[in-house]
Order: sequence, then C-alpha cells, then structure tokens
Amino acid sequence: MEMEGTNQTTVTEFVLLGLSGHPTLETIFFVLVLWMYLVILLGNGILIIATVYDSHLHTPMYFFLGNLSFLDICYTTSSVPLILDSFLTPRKTISFSGCTVQMFLSFAMGATECVLLSMMAFDRYVAICKPLRYPVIMSKGTYVSMATGSWITGGITSTVQTSLAMKLPFCGDNVINHFTCEILAVLKLACADILPNVISMTVADIFVLVFPVLFIFTSYVFILSTILRIPSAEGRRKAFSTCSAHLTVVIIFYGTIFFMYVKPKSKDSLGVTKEDLTDKFISLFYGVVTPMLNPLIYSLRNKDVKTAVKSLLGQKIFTK
Repeated sequence: MEMEGTNQTTVTEFVLLGLSGHPTLETIFFVLVLWMYLVILLGNGILIIATVYDSHLHTPMYFFLGNLSFLDICYTTSSVPLILDSFLTPRKTISFSGCTVQMFLSFAMGATECVLLSMMAFDRYVAICKPLRYPVIMSKGTYVSMATGSWITGGITSTVQTSLAMKLPFCGDNVINHFTCEILAVLKLACADILPNVISMTVADIFVLVFPVLFIFTSYVFILSTILRIPSAEGRRKAFSTCSAHLTVVIIFYGTIFFMYVKPKSKDSLGVTKEDLTDKFISLFYGVVTPMLNPLIYSLRNKDVKTAVKSLLGQKIFTK
C-alpha cells in the first residue's frame, strides 16, 4: 500500500510488545529469565576459563567449545537485558539505532553458531574417522582459521541482512510483536515491498543454516558408520562419548529452529493470538534456555571438562 509523502511519518523508535498483555507472566518470566541469564554467564564463563587455563583442554575440540561459550554469552547479552527491561517497563521503547545494533548482534551470533557447530562436527569426524591424521589435519592454524571463518561468516551475513532491513522505510505502525528487534518481526512493519529482503534472507539461510545442517548430518553418518565397525563394546562407547555432547547440543539447537519455522499456522484470530504467545516462548527457549544448557551438557557428558572444572573450582576454594 502506497502512502502520500505528506502523510508519512518517519519512525524514530520502536515499541517492543513482549508479554505486555500478560502482566502475571511478565513477573514470572522476569525471575526465570534473570536466573537463567546468571546461570549462562556463570556456566559459560567457567568453561571459558577452564579451556584457557587447563593445559589438558588445549585441543581443537575445547578451543571450539570455548568459542561456543563466548558466543552464547555474547548472544544472550545482546538480547536478555532488553527482554528483562521489557518485563519491567509497561511500554518498552527502543531507538531506531539501538534496534539496528541489537538486530545485528543477535543475527550475527545466531549465524556464527550455526557455522561453528558444523566446524565442531568436522573436528569430531576427523577425530573418530581419521584418528592417525588428526594432529596433522586439525593443526592449530587450521582450527583457529575455522573458528575465525565462522565469526566472519556470521558478521558478514548479519551486516548484509541488517543493512537491507533497516534501509526500508518505516512510516506506519512501530509496534514490534516480540521481545527484541527480531528481523522478521521488524520487516512486517516496513511500508515497502520486502520481497527482496525475503529472497536475500532465504539465500543467507541456505548458506548459514541449511549447508551447515547437511554438513553436520553427513559428518555424523560417517562417524556412526565408523563407530559401528569398532569390534569392542567399550571401544564403541568411548568413541561415541567423545561426540555425544556435541550431538546433543546440535539436536536441541536445530530442533528448536526447525520447530519454530515448520509448526502449523493458525487461521482464526484466537488461534493467532495463542500462536504469537507460543512463538515468543519458543524464541525464549532458543535464545535463553539453549545457551544455558550448553555448558551443562558439556560438563555432565565430558570427563575432561568435569575434571578441569573441579580442579579450577578446587583451586579457587583453597586459595581463599
């Protein structure tokens, strides 16, 4: 729908709707999200310190794990304070520039994590399928370049998508039906054709979402094939234990994304309202619960990490 130039009002800020229609839920979720955010900072912070200071964890797998933990801290810090503020403020507003920065950071961290998880799958593939060549293939130069490439890919993808989105004219409704400046929610407010943005995002999703998923799937096909050929049950168990934590994180991460985009859409207005609420809860799970679970999964399912964390905490206690 075209609007006359005299009737256009340029949007300088956005209103984040969040859970404003559910005040009781806002109080409950403020406490829950705050608690989970503190767990994220503590859990991922301990993992980062452990991977840096414990010499036994100076390997490609734990280097990637340290990057994943730092990524989760960055991702949640770019959105959780905004979410918490929206629970406390009756009408939460965010400036146009603030919305742009928040959108860029969230999109960049999400895209980076998709690529980084595929790099971690390749590391597990080489470790299990080509163990004798592992030190040569996964040299320090290689795994540092892989991690750096993941961050660069996420940053470039986010720069392109955020720039295209925020160049659109916003001259009508400025209420974002979300906790944060989620790019799809913002695009719905544009008073211009967003087809180029949709096409651009589809292409980006193919590169940072579909390709990594296919790469991870292919890697695990070879990994499982190799594990099943190990003659002893103990050997199979030990081999699988080295990649079970990563596989669990991948299933939770991509499972949430898959459910978010493929669940059936409601037709009636009441169903749409419930659907909006469900979408917000799924978004919270993806943005807060998953980063909280990652360090717990790696700590509980990995003997080296458990030993390093216990040693680290023990040193801190006894030095006091």
